[in-house]
Amino acid sequence: MSIESHDDLVGLAAAGALAGRVREALLEAAVPGITPRELDARGAKMIERAGGRPAPPLQAGFPAATCISVNEVIAHGVPDDRALRSGDLLNVDVSVELAGYWADTGASITVGAADPDRDALCATGRRALDAALGAVRAGGRLNALGRAAEAVARADGRETLRDLCGHGVGRALWEEPSEVVGYHDPRDRRRLHEGLVLAVEPFVTTGARHTAVDDDGWGLRCDDGGLAVQFEHTFVVTAKGAWVVTAPRPFLVPWRRA
Repeated sequence: MSIESHDDLVGLAAAGALAGRVREALLEAAVPGITPRELDARGAKMIERAGGRPAPPLQAGFPAATCISVNEVIAHGVPDDRALRSGDLLNVDVSVELAGYWADTGASITVGAADPDRDALCATGRRALDAALGAVRAGGRLNALGRAAEAVARADGRETLRDLCGHGVGRALWEEPSEVVGYHDPRDRRRLHEGLVLAVEPFVTTGARHTAVDDDGWGLRCDDGGLAVQFEHTFVVTAKGAWVVTAPRPFLVPWRRA
């Protein structure tokens, strides 16, 4: 969607704040011994109490309120009853609808005790998202986001996935532009315009560029058996940068000249 009124900004910010609160609550609750199903139940309750609806079952028929992916499952994980263990790599992806507005966000952590390799992968993923947001500016090219994210990943000896991407969002979970990729596509000539609402989510991997689908038809894995992390925010394109809404309070990531 594109922001057309102050009411649009207020509504989108409210949906984004809810998604961000749920994301942070689930990451904080992700301690050894808790199960993904228990985390999902907490998220569903938070969304319901706020008057919202979880997006995955509404838009894709997903069998849970949130996507919770563990270790080699890197996205679209169906929450199950396996207790989390210290050192597990966990991704929480939360998308909600609130009063007609939709927002999408996600983040990855290492559960419990530190794991240097997995913690380093998460750190690269966070910087890749930050770099992508810093490439946002009204009038700029959409492919600048993927170029910035890929540059961060490759500087750390990592890769970014080619077959998972961000998207337009706001009045539905998936809108145009339908592909906001996490790598540099020089053929993409699209430009950003003021007020455009996007969700950007580069997937940083230990080497893979593509995914394979689990037997349950939902979970995705790196096709080389490696690991990946995902960090995602919903934001509005402005002349000064990316106005991020999937946080307790919206904040601006100023455009940074490459």
